[in-house]
Amino acid sequence: MGRHLREIAEILGGKVIGDDRVLITGIDSLEKASQGEISFFLDKRYKDLAKTTKASALLVSEPVDFYGGPQVVVPNPRLAYARAAGIFAPPLPRFPGVSDDARVDESSIIGKDASIYPMVYVGKEAVIGDNVTLFPGTFIGDRVRIGFGTVIYPNVTVLRDCIIGNEVIIHPGCVIGSDGFGFVRDGVENVKIPQLGIVQIDDRVEIGANTTIDRAALGKTLVRKGVKTDNLIQIAHNVEIGENTVIVALTGISGSTRIGRDVVIGGQVGIGDHLKVGDRAMIGSASGVHKSLAEDEVVSGNPTMPHRHWLKTRGLINRLPQLNDRLRSLEERVKKMEKMLK
Repeated sequence: MGRHLREIAEILGGKVIGDDRVLITGIDSLEKASQGEISFFLDKRYKDLAKTTKASALLVSEPVDFYGGPQVVVPNPRLAYARAAGIFAPPLPRFPGVSDDARVDESSIIGKDASIYPMVYVGKEAVIGDNVTLFPGTFIGDRVRIGFGTVIYPNVTVLRDCIIGNEVIIHPGCVIGSDGFGFVRDGVENVKIPQLGIVQIDDRVEIGANTTIDRAALGKTLVRKGVKTDNLIQIAHNVEIGENTVIVALTGISGSTRIGRDVVIGGQVGIGDHLKVGDRAMIGSASGVHKSLAEDEVVSGNPTMPHRHWLKTRGLINRLPQLNDRLRSLEERVKKMEKMLK
């Protein structure tokens, strides 16, 4: 089922230039879009593709004269694309009710219109909110609370007492509430510190596949509202992550570190323990963070340094052999001059 272009423009807050009656049935890239689909022009480097695209309409930030079809002018084509994609995204598949092949403890509370697939386990005194979807292989421990509209994909484990907010998305293979890495050395023996706290994930958080979030030693490991994490991320015990922070894949955050709000953390970043990262800070990919960062600080490298300074040092690396040769040559010349002066 499609939508007329004027309907899409209304949803996106855009203005149509050209025929607003065109029926749009999907969305795709400039190169792959076909008749009936809408595409998006974000970058002048793709001008040639925009000239030849078969898309029936384009999302643009300003009208272009090299495309003959209708255009929807929007302030932010990237954001408009995300919302347009949502229009045509397939609906979430949901099991009708609670499967007879799920194991749901009789002391648990299941909300209205919950969808619980076969092979789900729900423990004692758990609370599952309205319109929650639990896919096969999900383990929900005792006394876990899950808010309304949350989606938990296959093979996710949420261990005892953890709290999941409203409209959270947890992708396959995640482990929420495993023990934090806490040990004390007694001679040659490592003595385990019992992890008595919980994990709390607030509303509208999205957790990428195979991410692990450890329970606190005491208190909470806290992921605040609107946080988005990529796949394969480790969040250690007692970490706190501020609202709307974005964390890219393969990042590890050590225990008791505080991440501010609106922070952007690139892929493969390692952050040490007991640090503070200020609001709106940005950390480049593959960085090693060994000291706290101020608000709005932008860093890269290992150890981290101001991003522009890091770019300059990276630019010198390829020249180091040449610079080393020049230095040695200058040293030899200085030695010869010193001999001559003597």
